[in-house]
Amino acid sequence: MTAKSHDPLLRLVYAAVCLALCMVLPLITGHIPQVGQLLSPMHIPVLLAGFLCGPWWALAVGFIAPILRHLLFQFPPYPTFVAMAFELAVYGLVSGLLYRRLPRKTPYIYVSLIAAMVAGRIVSGLANVVLYSVGAKEGTYTLSAFLTAHFVTAWPAIVLHIVLIPLIVIALRRAGVIRD
Repeated sequence: MTAKSHDPLLRLVYAAVCLALCMVLPLITGHIPQVGQLLSPMHIPVLLAGFLCGPWWALAVGFIAPILRHLLFQFPPYPTFVAMAFELAVYGLVSGLLYRRLPRKTPYIYVSLIAAMVAGRIVSGLANVVLYSVGAKEGTYTLSAFLTAHFVTAWPAIVLHIVLIPLIVIALRRAGVIRD
């Protein structure tokens, strides 16, 4: 078998590992919502999946992870996990698509990552608008609530992801795990 024939199997294995990390990493926060919001540990493996597995596997990992975590641990709560499923699916899709399409130079890792984070947050905001409008939660979803939840209180996670994920991707490239 050639190396290319292993790619689908490797991508499946990487996706499974990323999904498993989505289940395990949030346990580090001990289900303390404030710490989880500060670090967003489930986002890390989904974003990495985009670089490792490609857009379609990463989309699947991102969509399944919050739903599976909710079913197993009742966390994140409803309707948060629904909005997260769409947010993380977009993270995986956009990071994977851009990484595949842009030149394989280090600055483009950041471009792919930041574009995925912005797109995912916008989709999460739209999902929350829908969830609030159909009565999944009391009240209305305002621009202020969106900005606070996705940027103001999430800034430590944003910084962590922008620092950590490119370092991991670069290390995986050097190790030959991610092939250019």
